[in-house]
Amino acid sequence: MESMLRLEGVHKSFGDLHVLRGVNLEVARGGVVCVIGPSGSGKSTLLRCLNLLEPPDDGRIYLEGVEITGRDRRGVDFVRRRVGMVFQQFNLFPHMSALQNVALAQRTVLDRPEPQAREKSVELLTRVGLADKADEYPERLSGGQQQRVAIARALAMDPHVMLFDEVTSALDPELVKEVLDVLRGLAAEGMTMVVVTHEMGFARDVADRVAFIDEGVVVEEGEARALLDDPREERTKRFLGAVLDH
Repeated sequence: MESMLRLEGVHKSFGDLHVLRGVNLEVARGGVVCVIGPSGSGKSTLLRCLNLLEPPDDGRIYLEGVEITGRDRRGVDFVRRRVGMVFQQFNLFPHMSALQNVALAQRTVLDRPEPQAREKSVELLTRVGLADKADEYPERLSGGQQQRVAIARALAMDPHVMLFDEVTSALDPELVKEVLDVLRGLAAEGMTMVVVTHEMGFARDVADRVAFIDEGVVVEEGEARALLDDPREERTKRFLGAVLDH
């Protein structure tokens, strides 16, 4: 399949801390890759490098065949218009309604007229199951609802690929499913996604491929069910054993 994202020998350090150590990874267009691994292994840094929030120190990243890791600032603009990201924290503007949160960047970044931005926002809030919450402010929404608004906001930019960084980790257990169901729907529609997650059931059911990262290295990568059910590497086996036992 055609590659949407490709990483070649990506390194990233923060001071003396070498977080990513030569990461190679490929994400097919329309594919879903789940990135798993222990806390502090470099998963979030990997996502932040993919959308250039943290420019890599070395190595190359290609988006739709275009290298985005050069010094040319046009690479950042190219990425911002094609890559959406949803974080652990919802980061909604508290003084704006759900609809206003989704519409804001459409108007300010994409220059969409107000009526068009509003129509798109209503469409996306309906898509994530929140049509009846359009005029509610974040404080009146549950954590799961706020996260779904954040997903709608990212989708409003018409991204070609979506990055999700532990989007259920700040939620109460009963709210996790409603957010994962939105991701399942996006996968079914063919959205290219890279998902950092501890939800192994989701990874097994939805991902095409899984990458296990530890200490900044891709220890093992492969077809999702094969890797999760019968990992080759001992380190992967220990991690999955601990997670699944828990």
